[in-house]
Amino acid sequence: MNFLTLTKEDGIAYASINRPPANALAGELISEISELLNEVENDKEIRVLILHGEGRFFSAGADIKEFTTVESEGEFGQLGTFGQTVFERIESFPKPVIAAIHGAALGGGLELAMACHIRLVSENAKLGLPELQLGLVPGFAGTQRLPYYVGKAKAFEMLFTSEPISGTEAVKWGLANQAYLEGELLDKTKELAQKIAKKSPLALKAAIELVNYHKSKRFYEGSIRESELFGEVFVSKDGQEGINAFIEKRTPIFKGE
Repeated sequence: MNFLTLTKEDGIAYASINRPPANALAGELISEISELLNEVENDKEIRVLILHGEGRFFSAGADIKEFTTVESEGEFGQLGTFGQTVFERIESFPKPVIAAIHGAALGGGLELAMACHIRLVSENAKLGLPELQLGLVPGFAGTQRLPYYVGKAKAFEMLFTSEPISGTEAVKWGLANQAYLEGELLDKTKELAQKIAKKSPLALKAAIELVNYHKSKRFYEGSIRESELFGEVFVSKDGQEGINAFIEKRTPIFKGE
């Protein structure tokens, strides 16, 4: 794999995202995450998976430059559906998945983190879904998972303003489990993973399946509609203006078209 490094120790797998400079979630990286899940699921010695980012960020969002290579609404919608499928697999994965978030988890990066079973963060990390700033909407089920964690009103605020919250605030709002100093984050994550790894794999698998019954039929309906609107908004004049403005490093001018 080009962008993921997997190491194993005492029943714990450590997967590092390494796609400089921001660990952006390009389609190839999402494909590698799917490959990673296959490897981890088939390895009976692995009890827990830790996902974290190398460098300055966990993942600072999607690869906006990759968006410029997408030629149609349907193709963009398919990208959203593919991401949703991989992230849904993470949430229902039979082994616990912990996200260790430092620097930033924005856009697709936060959507990836929200699919994990547990999120530990550095106190000064930035977590948010800034897609509306680009004239777009989240595409990897972010609109469905965020309100479950932070509530409907806070989800609207985060989406409408595109402003991230800190790691400390994420714990307050239920988006993260615990916040630590950045230098302590990985050690604390390993400590938690070691506790979990001592549990019965069968019991862990059963617990994951049972807790996921909280997801209603509306979650899946909303995710399908999100993929559709992900494509529709992308091909709109506002969507194209937002992407071009980002690449050109200027403020977008939206006209509601």
